[in-house]
Amino acid sequence: MKPLHYILFLLTINLGLHKTSAQVYTFKTSSLSVMDKNSKGGWNEWTEFKKAEIIITLDANKDRFVVNSKELQLYKIESYLEKVSNENDDTLGFICTDNDGVKCAILIVTRKKENNRMQFYINYPDLKMVYNIYTTK
Repeated sequence: MKPLHYILFLLTINLGLHKTSAQVYTFKTSSLSVMDKNSKGGWNEWTEFKKAEIIITLDANKDRFVVNSKELQLYKIESYLEKVSNENDDTLGFICTDNDGVKCAILIVTRKKENNRMQFYINYPDLKMVYNIYTTK
């Protein structure tokens, strides 16, 4: 029985020391547009894109997004949504909670018919933001 205990002990130590390595993805932004609701509850038009060069990180190890804007934005990922694909777009979705505990949806959209242009959406019930993004190495 002693060899069995020894093997189980080694397996337990090995599993305990083994680090799972989920990936960290880094994106750079080039521009930002926003849309909010008007006094009647309808959506206004998207603003013109404005230059916005910041870093956005998806850290799957910590289940969070970090948007390194002037005011740091942290988004805790509450759930990962299934990838949605159609002839125009590939969309990865996440239900998140921001720094203030407010729920929002984050979408990473790849526009297939636009040379695989990528966009990062942060959607609240009364505000939407979209960054044009590209991946970094």
